[in-house]
Amino acid sequence: MCGIIGCIDRDDIVPTLLSGLSKLEYRGYDSAGIAVANSGVRVVKREGELNELVQRIESEPELDGISGIGHTRWSTHGRPSDENAHPHTDCSSRVAVVHNGIIENYQSLRTELQSLGHEFESDTDTEVVPHIIGHELDAGSSPRTAFYEAVEKLEGSYAIAAVFEGHDEVMAARQGSSLVLGVGDDATYVASDITALVDRTDSVVHMDDGEFAFLSTDGHEIVDENDERQSKTQTTIEWDAEAVAKGEHDHYMLKEIHEQPAALRECLRDRSTTGQFVTADVFNDDHLGPIHFVACGTSYHAALYGARLLRERGVPAQAFLASEYATAPPPIRDSTLVVGVTQSGETADTLAALRAADERDAQTLALTNVVGSTAARECDDVLYIRSGPEISVAATKTFASQLVMLTLLAHQTSLESGIGNADRLLSALNELSGQIQQVLDTTNAMPTARRLANSSGYFFIGRGLQYPVALEGALKMKEITYEHAEGFAAGELKHGPLALVTEETPVFVSAIGDDETVQKTISNAKEVSARGAPVVAVTDGTTSIERFADVALRVPETHRMLAPILVNVQYQLLAYYTARYLGRSIDKPRNLAKSVTVK
Repeated sequence: MCGIIGCIDRDDIVPTLLSGLSKLEYRGYDSAGIAVANSGVRVVKREGELNELVQRIESEPELDGISGIGHTRWSTHGRPSDENAHPHTDCSSRVAVVHNGIIENYQSLRTELQSLGHEFESDTDTEVVPHIIGHELDAGSSPRTAFYEAVEKLEGSYAIAAVFEGHDEVMAARQGSSLVLGVGDDATYVASDITALVDRTDSVVHMDDGEFAFLSTDGHEIVDENDERQSKTQTTIEWDAEAVAKGEHDHYMLKEIHEQPAALRECLRDRSTTGQFVTADVFNDDHLGPIHFVACGTSYHAALYGARLLRERGVPAQAFLASEYATAPPPIRDSTLVVGVTQSGETADTLAALRAADERDAQTLALTNVVGSTAARECDDVLYIRSGPEISVAATKTFASQLVMLTLLAHQTSLESGIGNADRLLSALNELSGQIQQVLDTTNAMPTARRLANSSGYFFIGRGLQYPVALEGALKMKEITYEHAEGFAAGELKHGPLALVTEETPVFVSAIGDDETVQKTISNAKEVSARGAPVVAVTDGTTSIERFADVALRVPETHRMLAPILVNVQYQLLAYYTARYLGRSIDKPRNLAKSVTVK
């Protein structure tokens, strides 16, 4: 969602801020702005793309300072506009503030401040923060004390950064929204995302909830809510600037689809020989009991897949939407393990679900991509999927890696319970990267997308392990094409949705193998074909579905547990090419954000 960048002690502070903001564009935004501080505070902000801000800055003379902050905004309070863009200032422009998250008590704070004579220029919840700081400054407080006092009054979630006139510090605070410090040789940075820092430093410090950070020319200081200094370990970022560049591809999404073979090789490194990769502290014989997966969006589809695999092995497992789990958790026993599936490790709903589980004494496990993320730090243990940076809002390579990690988790469960047969699965895992590359090299998704790009809607159906992939295929299609798409368990199509099927609604069917389940799926495909709907089959060639399908997309034969990963690659490519033919904004689809850090 919204992005924050701040730094101090840079000769080229404006280019540094703009560079950081450019790295945060992928999170989704509708306006951007910066503030620089020296003897005064100067703010430049614009609705629209970052290049609109750059053009405005180029017309501003002598815009420079020793400290500065920048922001990309994804609207929550107030429409996109210059006035609602961040940073926001107090009445006298002595302080500028940027903010991620939602301040839940902003309306009462705003009313109180207005009664004291403060005039507001925006509709945002954020603007109350600089006005509270300004009020405290008027009362004689120092900048640091004023910042403390303002943050203490806030309720909700926030990551905040501020600069003051005549004061050589960047101040920051975190509660429920990610903030990380970057430690460089000649400067110190603060950002909402390590992606903003990869071309400046590879050393970061993750802030925790309730902490304040103060960046100065001498370095940085982190204190807790009691003003006690915290000693924090620096983490090395393994990503580099090249990893967050598009390279030869037109879009990050296409780049990341093509990175899946390499991502899975990294995910499987040191793991695919034995499958023993979860520490005994959270995963042992005692935890072959209830397993609750909590997740949102694409990660929820991965969780559905993982829960299905575990149930097939006799382990009671369920997948829950994190937003629902957080508000009404199901009964938790001593042996319950709650697994948070979250690409960023910062998804607010998933963190809330994990914290609700922790409050009920459940063991927690994070399955995430980001080292040092909040989920990774707060859970009892963590599994990293090692996908590298994913910039496109539409998740692709991280979903594939999540499925592989969940496959390994289910495989280890089989070993723990004495029912596992490792050889065939591990052999198939080691072949998977090459098979994905084969799909990428031979796919006919592009002409298929061209043929179907003007359809009135898209249906995806699958059974068993293919059902979560049907949901994910539909999600990708609607995310980046803005067209109606739905995923269904294949047997449910006839229980209502069939009423929507016409000659203008292609149905995508995953039919892998030739067992009884697949034959039932083929029967469902025939039902829609008989009603004139185009049938697009994703198949390994072992079934009869190609005889009546209008289009067939082929995938290599593989282990039943891994086939959904190959099917999903075809669905990703179909969504990508359909969106391209429709002229959509593929990497930054409208209204969406990469890391959803509000509930």
